Amino acid sequence: MKIPPSAAVHLLHRCVHASLATHSTQLAGYPYATPIPCVPDLRHRPTLCLSALAEHSKNLQADPRCSVALLDPAAASSQSGARLTLLGDMEAFQPTPLELARHLRYQPEAEDWLQLDFAFYRLQPQRLRYIEGFGRMGWLEAEQWLDGPTLEPEQEAELLTQSAALPAGVRLLGADCHGIDYEIAAARRRLAFPAALAADELAARWTALCAALA
Repeated sequence: MKIPPSAAVHLLHRCVHASLATHSTQLAGYPYATPIPCVPDLRHRPTLCLSALAEHSKNLQADPRCSVALLDPAAASSQSGARLTLLGDMEAFQPTPLELARHLRYQPEAEDWLQLDFAFYRLQPQRLRYIEGFGRMGWLEAEQWLDGPTLEPEQEAELLTQSAALPAGVRLLGADCHGIDYEIAAARRRLAFPAALAADELAARWTALCAALA
């Protein structure tokens, strides 16, 4: 089955939590899986804020090969809901000021973690397995995933400066060419576009969403 990359992109952006599987250093040859908070960057790569003391961080330092699995948070069960597994290499990185601001909008509690021994990691996908439902599944290659149109951090920051005041409990998180992420009463929402938009079209959708949320 041919999988549209946008379907997997939307699922990644709807998820607040994921499972990270690394190669155990304590029991060689065995995978070590743990739940983690997950934030998508503007190129739809999972970014993580991890403690140096965590077992998965030690595993990644020894072997960066890993996988990240996500389940649609609205799914009634793990068998009926959309699922996505990304296989790739995890790299430590130092975010730019705009990348850091984006991460903290999605995960505000990470600001406190950064006063401790936490650091940023980003998954560079090699292949992805997307399952939409029974009989509807397939593989995506990294070039299919990362080759779409991309919004620049400066363009996203400009959209945020144009946002009107929103009611309490409503927050705009971020935008990309495939959709807009926002939060209502601490619940993640996504305005998903049927097709990727150019920057000017995205700006119009952003303005319309801000007006609807105000």
